Amino acid sequence: METPKCVTCGSEFTYELSDTTFGCSECGSEFTALDITAATDTDKFSVVDSVGIALADGDDVIIIQDLAVKGMPKPIKKGTKAKNIRINENGKNGHFIDAKIDGFGAMGLKGSVVKKA
Repeated sequence: METPKCVTCGSEFTYELSDTTFGCSECGSEFTALDITAATDTDKFSVVDSVGIALADGDDVIIIQDLAVKGMPKPIKKGTKAKNIRINENGKNGHFIDAKIDGFGAMGLKGSVVKKA
């Protein structure tokens, strides 16, 4: 079996301790083959907000900075709430959050400009 990447830090510099246990030379962690399969099962697409909290479908978010919208006379103001967001893996240019904002309509947002409400 080829030595896998570290489940803790992702390093390629791992070594085999026994038939089912591996060690990482960079972070010093030890992990088993079961840890590897659990880590690959959880490699699901996720979006985090500006403070690092994971967002999910149906969450409400608050805009943390004024956003200029192309074609609109006024920007979206800081503190505006977007309700019932949807995470979209196929968003363009990092706009992975689909939201409807009152007075502006549907739009894509980046996780770096929102905070979970």
